[in-house]
Amino acid sequence: MPRKTQMLNKEKEYLSDSVKLIVGVDEAGRGPLAGPVYAAAVIFDPSFESDLINDSKQLSEKKRDALFDLIVKNAISYGIASVSAEEIDQYNIYEATKICMKKAIAQLKVPYDLIITDAMPLGGLPAKVVPIIKGDAQCLNVAAASILAKVSRDRYMEELDKEYPQYGFAKHKGYGTKFHMDALNQYGPIEGVHRKSFAPVAKFYSRQIKLF
Repeated sequence: MPRKTQMLNKEKEYLSDSVKLIVGVDEAGRGPLAGPVYAAAVIFDPSFESDLINDSKQLSEKKRDALFDLIVKNAISYGIASVSAEEIDQYNIYEATKICMKKAIAQLKVPYDLIITDAMPLGGLPAKVVPIIKGDAQCLNVAAASILAKVSRDRYMEELDKEYPQYGFAKHKGYGTKFHMDALNQYGPIEGVHRKSFAPVAKFYSRQIKLF
């Protein structure tokens, strides 16, 4: 029989008379050379448990897709947001990720008492924020958020692949694989899709400047 995932429940340590509902927040897509960064926020009832939900990086694409539906069905509330490549270039990826997380939190439809993120400090929110290193491997809500963000971003990149099939976005999701770099060398970056502020893409623009 397949081994079950260890139950994630670190957020239960934060439950108290004043902390009933906890938001888990995580992102997907900080490292790629192309496409938006995504973030998600998830609130489960404290009684909800699942030994299937885990850090999205530890799950197959098929399992993530199935868990996406389970999370959406069982969450008290959730939000999914994205920030474009152009905004990433404008703010830098770190700040763009924080903006994205706040956008996801803003979509939540119920009051909450605490926010746990995967190691990302956030300010200006109506509840205390606790950044936990490897939170997506310890907290059920954060792991669920990582799955919603990852699946949403992957689906976006698969749609982008239909528009630009020569870049192979469905396969590498915008990361700097050899295939992606070969496509960049052959076709150049796509305006509004590739992140100009990332070094492997920036070199194409500096090369253009030198030509004039």
